[in-house]
Amino acid sequence: MHELHLRKLGGTPIAIDDHELRDALDGQLLFPDSPGYDESRALWNAMIDRRPGVIVQARSEQDVVATVQFAGQHGLALAVRSGGHNIAGKAVCDDGIVLDLRPMNQVSVDAAAGRARVGPGATLGDVDAATQAHGLVVPTGINSTTGIAGLTLGGGFGWTTRKYGLTVDNLRSARVVTADGQVRLADERENPELFWAIRGGGGNFGVVTEFEFDLHPLGPEVFAGMVVHPLADAASVIPAYQAAVARAPDELTCWAVLRKAPPLPFLPPEWHGREILVLAMCYIGDATRGPEATQALRAIGKPVAESLGPMPFVDWQKAFDPLLTPGARNYWKTHDVASFSDPAIGIIQAAIGDLPCDECEVFFGHIGGQMTRVSETATPWPNRKAHFAVNVHTRWRDPNDDQRCVAWARRLHEALAPHAMGSFYVNFIPEGDEALVRAAYGQNFERLRSIKGKLDPDNLFRANFNVAA
Repeated sequence: MHELHLRKLGGTPIAIDDHELRDALDGQLLFPDSPGYDESRALWNAMIDRRPGVIVQARSEQDVVATVQFAGQHGLALAVRSGGHNIAGKAVCDDGIVLDLRPMNQVSVDAAAGRARVGPGATLGDVDAATQAHGLVVPTGINSTTGIAGLTLGGGFGWTTRKYGLTVDNLRSARVVTADGQVRLADERENPELFWAIRGGGGNFGVVTEFEFDLHPLGPEVFAGMVVHPLADAASVIPAYQAAVARAPDELTCWAVLRKAPPLPFLPPEWHGREILVLAMCYIGDATRGPEATQALRAIGKPVAESLGPMPFVDWQKAFDPLLTPGARNYWKTHDVASFSDPAIGIIQAAIGDLPCDECEVFFGHIGGQMTRVSETATPWPNRKAHFAVNVHTRWRDPNDDQRCVAWARRLHEALAPHAMGSFYVNFIPEGDEALVRAAYGQNFERLRSIKGKLDPDNLFRANFNVAA
């Protein structure tokens, strides 16, 4: 028997006997003195170091219901953790309850119906492994270690977006535990306002215990890989890259990454550690047509190395995982950019030439195609124009480098602001007040706030990029 030393939403300390919560759970409770507590509270981003009063390792929807009801009845601070990166660290709170959904990582595929049901603790690797066994895909992101829940609730884009739309465009229904502890099915007919809100509005409206997605044919083999250019050629490569992707078929997506070169096996050793510009591309049509489909991109400039070919899609989804291993300190800043002017290219090129640490990078996620054919008010995701999601990804190991690395990211972000669209991807922001959240959702913010007021008037679900009623 434990006495839970927790914090109420207003910050007041409270002590509660644990039996009320323990007796309602199938899952496990972890306390600060429990084996595995420190491992369970650790996040992907090592900058975040918080100590919850108790961690609930949920195994079932009923565990989620019991935890939400317990937190609501006692007015306790509650954070919800799924399976992935959570750059902002909001998945863990000090002195409150952490609802850890990672044990709920089941994925079931109905290939005949073209649907997949996915638990909130699943990663993209879990999803891809199950769906690619049938030559099918849920449109998601670009790293196998990303969590499906956070990705979906924030929008979700990756290699398949141009062909099949955003992750939220492919969400057909969800089971959601709302602040009153009730389980609600959310789809176009039942609880449609809740369904609208969770397709990009974050974790503000409840805890999803199951997602149902549309499936689409893909692979299981795609044509993918990288072409590496010297950073010095950015002024000519980036405009040519923009022109090529503007003419590309929906099946082709190409992102650009600017950083110091890791020791890639196909890259000449003399380029390891030098500043490079990588064009990373994936063609999800017939892999035999990949060389032809990517020719315009491969013909750009004078690359120093190239590695492209047919490969399993699940392998391509893991290609960038080594750059996102847990345990490093991370800080991101982001802009949506319609196109890169010469001054904007110069700003980015100069910043890459002055990286604060070797693992820092800037990447452009190319977003367009099918996702632009959806109304800007169909989901909370407000920017349905073709654009590039720019992520200033600062990554380092030594806490003594915190100030220098964060300052570098903020300077670059500020310098790019005049060249950006004014919108940004909510999953890429590391911090935010109401003004920033308003900007993230644009014209859709007030509708989100109205729905929040009806479903969570006391703001139980506030450990997120919060839309307060």
